[in-house]
Amino acid sequence: MKTEISYQFESSQVANRFLHELKNWSVNDVKTRLFNGGDSVKVSYDYDETGFDYTIAELDDLAEQLGGKEV
Repeated sequence: MKTEISYQFESSQVANRFLHELKNWSVNDVKTRLFNGGDSVKVSYDYDETGFDYTIAELDDLAEQLGGKEV
């Protein structure tokens, strides 16, 4: 199942840092893109249906470390 979540950051610089962190991310294979003027990142990934999927919790933690929030 395809899952999509969006995060907003204080600036496009921080959004780009989040985006680059996810390029080499080990938790799950995610696809990312900037939107909303460059200060937001949309993340999509395939939900692991074999058990509990920690991907969203890990994404939330990483975004929070950079001052981002889910929108």
